[in-house]
Amino acid sequence: MPISVRLPDNILKRLDFLARQTGRTRTFYILEALNAHLDNLETYYLAADVLERIRKGEEEVHAADDVRDELGLED
Repeated sequence: MPISVRLPDNILKRLDFLARQTGRTRTFYILEALNAHLDNLETYYLAADVLERIRKGEEEVHAADDVRDELGLED
């Protein structure tokens, strides 16, 4: 699926240089960068969203000891 992104000149120049030097496409390196960092972005932003809901009292929380007891786990 096509997507359009405006890149700052400095990033575009670096991307073009890398593509020319290696014989790969800009698209290849954009996908590589996304694949390398998407997990971290998901982890950070989804965790931040949960933390905000906890602070607002919108998310149920449980003490670790209570969870261990409920699951029959030992410390």
